[in-house]
Amino acid sequence: MVVAFFHSPRMDSSELYHIKQQFALGAYPALIQTPLPDPSSPDYIPTILYKARAYLALGDPASALALIPDDSENVALRAVAALAQGEEGLESLRDLCVETEAEGDEPIREWERDAVAVLAATAFIRAGEVEEAIETLRDSATAGSESSAALIHIYLSLSRPNTARKILSTALQAIPDALVLQLSEAAISLATGAQGMSGEPYASAISFYTEQLANPSVSSVALLVGRGVVRILRGELVAARSDLEEAESILSRAQTVSGVDEVLAGLTIAVGLGAGKRSEAEELWSRLSSQYPSHPMVADVSSKADLFDSCAAKFEIPPRAVVAAS
Repeated sequence: MVVAFFHSPRMDSSELYHIKQQFALGAYPALIQTPLPDPSSPDYIPTILYKARAYLALGDPASALALIPDDSENVALRAVAALAQGEEGLESLRDLCVETEAEGDEPIREWERDAVAVLAATAFIRAGEVEEAIETLRDSATAGSESSAALIHIYLSLSRPNTARKILSTALQAIPDALVLQLSEAAISLATGAQGMSGEPYASAISFYTEQLANPSVSSVALLVGRGVVRILRGELVAARSDLEEAESILSRAQTVSGVDEVLAGLTIAVGLGAGKRSEAEELWSRLSSQYPSHPMVADVSSKADLFDSCAAKFEIPPRAVVAAS
């Protein structure tokens, strides 16, 4: 659900900046290939953190846990380890949230506090504890851009775009150049269809995705899917299909299944609404519904079909009228 990077008061090295950029833009396969710096480097713990989170985003918690030193006392690394444990790690994350607010012998840096809050909120969202996630992030939102971005995405999922806009406006005043906040602005544009200065619908979203995709150092399925969805909404079906097919090709080369459901969902819509063969759209839908039955679009269509069957069962079809012979 959450994509972002931390804001730290210290100047990041070029290597760490690139790692943050890859994580924020969803370039997870490339990120996990990044070698770890020397343990004495100030980038060592943040690099482990981002690589571990990238593995989690790719659905590989075992590899995430393998990265984290067993004897680590760092609260951010302990939090990502707890997130990797699924529901078993929920209580540990709650304890870590309390720990980051307490005054201990070792001062906790703001980026570490922000990391714990976002990781805990991610776990709470997965467990269906939306209010707990909001409260956790609300307490930390002034500390870093990622907490604000996570809150924005939660409020968008709750159909509260005005609240999301207010959080974005406040966060941009404090951290105007944060890439994750630009990504959040694109998400609000995508969710609301907001027009830009030119009067084009979804202007911020299409501008952001196109600008980031022009960066040759980042290869991101998430960006391609995002722009593909915007293009579907704008009626640019041929261009949308091109973006989504490119995303499918990247996933195939990376030999990963993470993100395939979103690509299939987008392709199903783009092909179904376009001028292609109906059989092609039906094949895509069959793949999506059979391989990812819990995908929101599949679940929604399934519930509508069940509702129709339930309503239809309440009516009896009268016998066919027969004209009597005279």
